[in-house]
Amino acid sequence: MELTAILLRTIFMYFFIFLIMRMMGKREIGKLSVFDLVISIMIAEIAVIVIESTEKGMMTAIAPIVMLVLIQIGIAFLSLKNRTMRLLIDGKPSVLVQDGHLNRKEMLRQRYNLDDLMLQLRENQVSDLDEVQLAVLESTGKLSVIVKDRSGSGNSNSGGGSGNSSGDSSSGDSGQTGYGKADASPKIRYELLPLPLIMDGQVQDDNLEKLGKTRFWLKSELQQYDVDNFKQVFFCSIDYKGKLYVDKK
Repeated sequence: MELTAILLRTIFMYFFIFLIMRMMGKREIGKLSVFDLVISIMIAEIAVIVIESTEKGMMTAIAPIVMLVLIQIGIAFLSLKNRTMRLLIDGKPSVLVQDGHLNRKEMLRQRYNLDDLMLQLRENQVSDLDEVQLAVLESTGKLSVIVKDRSGSGNSNSGGGSGNSSGDSSSGDSGQTGYGKADASPKIRYELLPLPLIMDGQVQDDNLEKLGKTRFWLKSELQQYDVDNFKQVFFCSIDYKGKLYVDKK
């Protein structure tokens, strides 16, 4: 009788957890952040406890799982609206290699050793550190690698880190460049590609400062895209060539 109860609970929890994971979104079955991982582990542990302990009612599992799902959905919704919340929950990507040089302080802070780095570089078909223009440890733990272009015509991307501004912008004028001939390249060419300048209508002043630019410069550039107010822009970024990508609300 107890075996039958366990099997029935297992079947019920399987379909229940399947439904729950679908509700939580496709992100949950992709690369998990620390927050997503904690939620998933807790749901799994609660499900196991209620399957094994047949003397406990099903509501003792359903209620906590539903509460965790509501917390996850609520925080995910807040993160969509607030970049500070996104950084708090997911963390910021970390630059581990730039222009072929290791960022030892960041590797120490992330407790990321050389064996880990070389393993993930090999997974990105890179064998020599000197070939790496930029290696970024994403918040999911994946290493995105951009290799140097020996031909000088641009950069190629190994692995999942996309550094190119592609697709049509809302204004249909994404080909406009943000730099004149006298200022053909920013002070830094690489940080995180593309480098965000506006996110959710909020100007990223720290990135502007890295480029040696001001809000006045950014506003004048956005006028080419028929943008008069920063709040009109959902996302704006700049690539290593100085080309702006603008997506209006």
